[in-house]
Amino acid sequence: MASRISEGRFININGIEQWVTIKGDRTKPVVLFLHGGPGNPLSPFADALYGKWEKDFVLVQWDQRGTGRTFGTNAPRELTPEYLRSNPLSIDQMASDGIELAQYIIKYLGKQKIILFGTSWGSVLGVRMAIKNPGLFYAYIGHSQLVNPSAAFLNAYQKVYKLAQNAKDQQSLDLLKAIGDPPYETAKNTGQLLRIIKKYQQKNAILLPPSMFKISPTYDNEKDNQDRSDGEDYSFVNYAGDKKLGVASLSSTIDFLKDGLAFTIPVYFIHGEEDIQTPQSMTKEYYNKLKAPQKKFIVVPKTEHGFNQSLLDTQYKIMTQVKLY
Repeated sequence: MASRISEGRFININGIEQWVTIKGDRTKPVVLFLHGGPGNPLSPFADALYGKWEKDFVLVQWDQRGTGRTFGTNAPRELTPEYLRSNPLSIDQMASDGIELAQYIIKYLGKQKIILFGTSWGSVLGVRMAIKNPGLFYAYIGHSQLVNPSAAFLNAYQKVYKLAQNAKDQQSLDLLKAIGDPPYETAKNTGQLLRIIKKYQQKNAILLPPSMFKISPTYDNEKDNQDRSDGEDYSFVNYAGDKKLGVASLSSTIDFLKDGLAFTIPVYFIHGEEDIQTPQSMTKEYYNKLKAPQKKFIVVPKTEHGFNQSLLDTQYKIMTQVKLY
């Protein structure tokens, strides 16, 4: 059997077809990536970001429920308020999806365990999966680890307000005053705050060149582009919540200081020094309180909430150091 594997297909996970790609050297360790957003798949960008890793790992990218091709093959023709209300996302459901996928991958590739990596929103699923079914994983690696998004949003609002004052950025100040402190009743206000957060956390960060976040030609077509856009809208409304639309907030239900402290596998956190969206102080508090057989907290300088080359290099280094037993 050739050691090279390169597949992309729908797999039935908990009753619905979900898009999964498997690429790399099947004799090497497997990494399951949990993308952020929710609703922001890594699969269209994986070749540019992680293609060089395929000689050292089997890389599994998964369009989660409500995302990308998974959303596109299951969604209605039009994203209506009625659809949003009758089809809510659930953290428990999505973590269950992730566990079922991990079990499938282990059996399909003949592995004992795999490495679990979650970024931003994906770190919520990562914690749930690692605690609920640790026997599937060698280690859990969390990037921009979410702990309590509601508290993080309030912290971020206060920080960017001060930064906007210092910068005499009247446009941002006017918007921040207009929307007020979080939490918000509309997803629109959450999105507006996030745009200001992104603006300020990128000021002192080294960003990833556009060429490194290039969409693979396979995904650069009208249907895939529309499915990604619609899936992002659907997932974000579920994450933020919207009272007018009758959609409850996923983010308001998350507080790992209450129910995410007991790990039985190694835990690694990677955090950007310039990350405002997930404050380092909150993630460090969580890290200090959690119990794990081994744990490590790595801060990456000149790095914001998203990816850059230093962040990718740090991910790779940690994954090569995971003990496979």
